[in-house]
Amino acid sequence: MNKLNVLIAGCGYVGCELARQLIAMNCFSVWGLRRNIAALPDGVNPIAGDLFQYQDLGEWPEQFDYVIYAAATDGSSEEQYQHAYILGLNNVLHRLSAQKQPPRRVFFTSSTSTFHQGNGEWVDETSTTEPTRFNGRIILAAEDLLQRSPFPGTAIRFAGIYGPGRHWLTDRVLRGEGCPKEPVVFSNRIHQKDCAGIIAHLIRRDIDQLPVDSLYLGVDCEPTATFDVLQWLGQKLNVSLDNVNYPPPMRGNRRCSNQRIIEAGYTFFYPDYQSGYTSLLQQIK
Repeated sequence: MNKLNVLIAGCGYVGCELARQLIAMNCFSVWGLRRNIAALPDGVNPIAGDLFQYQDLGEWPEQFDYVIYAAATDGSSEEQYQHAYILGLNNVLHRLSAQKQPPRRVFFTSSTSTFHQGNGEWVDETSTTEPTRFNGRIILAAEDLLQRSPFPGTAIRFAGIYGPGRHWLTDRVLRGEGCPKEPVVFSNRIHQKDCAGIIAHLIRRDIDQLPVDSLYLGVDCEPTATFDVLQWLGQKLNVSLDNVNYPPPMRGNRRCSNQRIIEAGYTFFYPDYQSGYTSLLQQIK
C-alpha cells in the first residue's frame, strides 16, 4: 500500500513528536517544513523553508494527503503573532490551493487563549469566544481563516503544553515559588505526547471515514487549581514553597472540557498532571 504524504508545516515541539508517532505507524511519509531542518527527527523528509515568505516554502511533492500547521511564534509581540498564525497559515493555504491535488484535511494547532472566560468557568467547543488580548484575537482569526479555506479543516485548541525540555513549572517549584491558595486559579495542561496523539488519532479517524469535527479542545482530563499542582510538585521534589510572595502563574483561570475528543475515541497517554509530571520528573532526575 502506498504511504500517505503528510506535511507538518512548522515542525517544532509538537510537530516533531507528531512526526515520530506517524512514522512509527509505518503508513505515512512525513515531510517537515522548518528553517532549521537539522532539528527534524530521523525519518522525516526535510523541507527547508520559511513559512512567512511565500516564495520560500521549499520544494513540495505533488500532493499532500494531510497537512498540519503547527507553527509557533518567534516571540510575544502582536506582529510576531500575526506572522505565525495569519501570514504563515495563509501562505500554506495558498500554496495548497495552487497544487492540483487538494489535501483530505488541514489541521491547525490553536490555543485556549481564544477563550475570554476567566472566573473558573467550564468551557468547551460550543462556548463563546470574545478574547480581550491580541494573541487570542489573532489565533481566533486564524481558525476562521482555515474554516473559510477550500479544504476541510480542524483546529485543536491546546492549553499549557509541557513535556521533555519544557520545565518552567518544575523550575519555578525548585526556586521555591508557590502561590496563594485563595483566590483559586484554575489551570489546564496537556503533555506534548498527547498533543501529537490527538492529531494522529484524528487523522486515523479521517482515513477511516469517521466524523472529524472542525474544533476540539486539546487538554487533559483534570483542570486543577494551580496551587494544588505546585504543592504536589513541591512534595515530589522535596521543596518547601513560599505561598505568600509569589502570584499564581497566569493560565486563564478557566476549566476546559475534553469530552469531545474523549467521545471521538482518544485515549490519553497522560490523562492528568500527576501521571504526566511523574514521567517528566523521572527524566529530570
